[in-house]
Order: sequence, then C-alpha cells, then structure tokens
Amino acid sequence: MLIVVPDLLDAAGVAHIRALIDAAQWVDGNVTSGHQSALAKRNLQLPETAPEARQAGQMILDALGRSPLFIAAALPLKIFPPLFNSYAGGQAFGTHVDNAVRIQAGTGFRVRSDLSITVFLEEPESYEGGELTIETHFGVQQVKLPAGQAVLYPSSSLHRVEPVTQGRRVASFFWMQSMIRDDAARQMLFDLDSSIQQLALDRGHDDAQVIRLTGVYHNLLRRWADA
Repeated sequence: MLIVVPDLLDAAGVAHIRALIDAAQWVDGNVTSGHQSALAKRNLQLPETAPEARQAGQMILDALGRSPLFIAAALPLKIFPPLFNSYAGGQAFGTHVDNAVRIQAGTGFRVRSDLSITVFLEEPESYEGGELTIETHFGVQQVKLPAGQAVLYPSSSLHRVEPVTQGRRVASFFWMQSMIRDDAARQMLFDLDSSIQQLALDRGHDDAQVIRLTGVYHNLLRRWADA
C-alpha cells in the first residue's frame, strides 16, 4: 500500500521546521544505517539526539495525529521519532530494504518497521533528481512531492533515493509499527473505512447499512489488531 498524505504541513509549518533544522549541525547519514544500507547510502543527516531534530520531529508527529487519512491508512501503534536527511551534489541512497526493527539510540524503545514514511521539506522544482523510487507489486513508483506532503509505504519494499544532481533535497523519514502487521489486511481495512466514510456522506451516519459496515470494520480490527 502506497498512500500520499497531502498537506500534512502547511507553508508556515514547513518554514518553521526548516528554520530549526537548517541551523543545526548535520553529520554523515550512515550514523543510523544497517550494514546493507551503509553500502548504498550517501547523504547528510541530523543526529537523533539533536534538540532541533526532536523539536521539528514533534511538530511532524503532532501533524500526523491531526491527519485522519494517516490514521486510517497506518493504524499506528508505535512511531519511531522522525529523522531528517539531506541530499545534494550527486548524493543518493541505493536500493535497500529498511531494517525490520528500529531501536532508538540510548533507550529501550523499539519499533517493528511495518511502514516507512517520507515527509518532503523542499519544493520539487528547486532540485533535480531525488525521486523516492519504490518497487511495488504493481511496478516501480517514483514519488517527488511538494513540501509539506508525505508518502507512506511498506518498509518491506525495495526502495531508493535517486541521485540529486542539482539543488538540495531535504526530508524527514521514519518508521512505524502498525496495529495490523499484515499489509494486505491493513489495505482491506483502509479500503473498507474509505467506503464507509463515503457512504456516510451520501446516506448519513445513522443509515442502517453504514452502521452495519462500521460494525464489520471494528470487528475485523478487533480480530486482527495487536494493541
């Protein structure tokens, strides 16, 4: 499942985050890489413990909490604190799969990476290349979104960031553990929820079939969820 979350951050939110992180000290991106990723990764990153990263990350988490689309698609149980990266001058991240479990440095907090998310923080016309390329069951998808928009996709998918040949690509990236481990089950619940919401708009929330289908949704969630 690949879901675009439009307008996660407004222009003021993007500007605030960029003011924070642009003034911070960036380091080699391999500080958080696994063995496979380290062979393919060339970028800069903010340290997990940087106060600017934590403040900007909390802004993104607050925005996700206000997004019904994100909640419906991800059904999040635990979210790894947002990280921030930058690509320029031909930097890229070759094809890889994200680590199955992410552990926050210096803590016991760990997340099974069911879903990955990228929040774009630079307008696409200001840099060349830098597409997030995701290999899905329906072929290769390339994503390059306006600043403030995000894309959610399975962490199990092969993906890469194409070389940035001009300008600078800045984004936030992180992982989450869903209440629904299985991607196909999560997709079915998302499709069902989307249909219920549309039926509710057409018929009203007190319509008997809307109520019945809402019950089916919650009974499936009750059966499948780890919470």
